[in-house]
Amino acid sequence: MEWKKITDLNQISEIKEAEGYSLIFKHSTRCSVSMMAKRRFEMDWESIPPETNLYFLDLISYRAISAQIAETFSVHHESPQILLIKNGNCVLDASHSDISAEEVGEVISN
Repeated sequence: MEWKKITDLNQISEIKEAEGYSLIFKHSTRCSVSMMAKRRFEMDWESIPPETNLYFLDLISYRAISAQIAETFSVHHESPQILLIKNGNCVLDASHSDISAEEVGEVISN
């Protein structure tokens, strides 16, 4: 699996309008907790169906996009944070040690 980097506000609209599942990982490149959560997530991401779109946001470089994500999907901003989007709605929001690729896979499978 591979991350698609979010670098443009228009991508948020595309994710909102997409059918099926998309996942957004909001990552702080200056935070060791965020780096650990990302590494742990990537070690287990084979539990996520391969057709799931995986998006990565460097929120230090793209703060405005991070704020737009929070507004668009009606979630409180945190870092690190994952949002699982299904047909335009956030169906799972987790941060810090609650970030789990296995949980994402379970939600998608049910």
